Amino acid sequence: MSANRRFRNVVCIGPVQVGTAYDSRGREKHTAACTAPRCGFSCDYDSRAAAELAARTHRCPVR
Repeated sequence: MSANRRFRNVVCIGPVQVGTAYDSRGREKHTAACTAPRCGFSCDYDSRAAAELAARTHRCPVR
């Protein structure tokens, strides 16, 4: 089942977007997702700092 999330406070750091949303249990989660074609990087974090760090250090394997 796909997650239908409403993201807020979305920031672009290079090709990676970082956004904040609530998960299915009502907890705040921060997501970092790469928007480059064929990259597929996406991960949820408990803190905004961790998501932004992942966005800053992400390197796309597809060039």
